[in-house]
Amino acid sequence: MDILVFGSSGQLAQSLRDKKPINKHLVFVDRDNCDLSDPDQVTFLLEKKKPEIIINAAAYTSVDKAEEEAELAHLINEEAVRRIAIYAREQVAELIHLSTDFVFAGSKTSPYLPGDPTGPLGEYGASKLAGELAALQEAPEATMIIRTAWVYSEHGNNFVKTMLRLMAEKPELGVVNDQRGSPTYAGDLAEMIWRICDHDLFTPGIYHWTDKGNITWCDFARAIQEEALDSGLLAKAIPINPITTDDYPTPAARPAYSVLDTSKLGRLVGIAPTPWRQNLKLMLSRL
Repeated sequence: MDILVFGSSGQLAQSLRDKKPINKHLVFVDRDNCDLSDPDQVTFLLEKKKPEIIINAAAYTSVDKAEEEAELAHLINEEAVRRIAIYAREQVAELIHLSTDFVFAGSKTSPYLPGDPTGPLGEYGASKLAGELAALQEAPEATMIIRTAWVYSEHGNNFVKTMLRLMAEKPELGVVNDQRGSPTYAGDLAEMIWRICDHDLFTPGIYHWTDKGNITWCDFARAIQEEALDSGLLAKAIPINPITTDDYPTPAARPAYSVLDTSKLGRLVGIAPTPWRQNLKLMLSRL
């Protein structure tokens, strides 16, 4: 079986590569092979490679920069996805498309269900939602959308690695304490995706997947410090002070609450998400 993965340099794609099944032929595509801002390149590549399964782990992810580069964000997050979905429909392929908690406004106080009303606060979220809608419009029977949030891993740049660096450099830190969500270890997300592929569990629709539990960014930073001290990645503790979103203004608004209900996908794949702190320990041990 041929599987093509878009976004080969990203955290999820690298985790997919780490855990790839031995009985499948995988092709990983990066920007050098296919520029997703040029939809014609997407069509050309797919028609050349002819994959049976496509995992779209690529995206324009610069949340703040998207406010200035909305057109580019929509080319990558919407128009490229439309081309992938058209291929999936025409070639009877399967598309597993990764999306984000940023499609929601963050006004709920209970976990978001896959069918809840959306309402992105910025251009990044709007472009990702437009990509979901494009895929479902073009290939509703061939598209499986998995929304996730707060992704981190031993690969690439992410909140955990940034915090480790700042904790080693700074005498103290202020971290936002009024945005709540669920961290997601890319290694676990990759295992869940391979479970879908290995056990023929592909089922069209919208799903959510994150680690179990929800916290604030400040909670997460404090846990990172505690675990890093225990594992010897940090030599000393520093004060980590809670601040508000207003204390740390950004060009794009962030949802105050973006916890995702994962039960629908959990029932499909037959597993429950791993508690977030357990996965944090695992990731730090791999550093």
